[in-house]
Amino acid sequence: MVIVVENHSLRQMQRQMPRTFAFASQYAYATDYRAIRHPSLPNYIAMVAGSTLSVTDDHDPSAHHLRGATVFSQARANGRTAKTYADAMPSRCALQSSGDYAVRHNPWTYFVDDRRACLRHDVPVTALRRDARRGHLPNVGFLIPDLVHDAHDASLADADAWISRRIGQLTAGPDWTSGHLAIVVTADEDDRLSGNKVLTLVGSRYQDQRVVTEHLTHYSLTRFIEDVLGVHHLRHARRAPDMTAAFGVQVG
Repeated sequence: MVIVVENHSLRQMQRQMPRTFAFASQYAYATDYRAIRHPSLPNYIAMVAGSTLSVTDDHDPSAHHLRGATVFSQARANGRTAKTYADAMPSRCALQSSGDYAVRHNPWTYFVDDRRACLRHDVPVTALRRDARRGHLPNVGFLIPDLVHDAHDASLADADAWISRRIGQLTAGPDWTSGHLAIVVTADEDDRLSGNKVLTLVGSRYQDQRVVTEHLTHYSLTRFIEDVLGVHHLRHARRAPDMTAAFGVQVG
């Protein structure tokens, strides 16, 4: 389950998200994990596709009709499950921003070949509690906070409170207690003042406590998700630094 914060650096997240950073310190976090570029959308596309697919702006899906495989389609093609839980989204796979919902933070909506699956599996965040409680979390999950809860339009303290509550829901469920759930928290990009270095953590029942100093990127996250799925690496993920090895995660 990948949770994404907006526009804050490693140092900012360490200092201003005490509950989230306490979770990171209990398990593992990276000190040289960097986003791909600015602004937001290319980084979200990079996480799920192993490439920005030449996206350089924050325009809506109507401006970017992306095609090709993603970690979502890879999961389903290999008999696994994928789901996005989007905070404040008014309906499934909503293709336009509305209120505090920002479509540019919901990458599945941009892939036209996978639109039918998006309409089924890209859902409002209200479904998270039920899925976590029942042990029905997907093999690939993204949890996308709204513009307040991701610290884009509010403080990191607001994001910390919301994310720590969601982590509490996830860790109370059977997927966590059985050891089948890994929680990743990262940021799409920094504040443009820290070389795009962001806090990224991995927590699971079997994650060793460690501080990871190896250089990693959002393409490493794509590769990590694909390693968990047991599928081939897409695009730049093929040559990305190995996040699975860096965090010492055992897969398979």
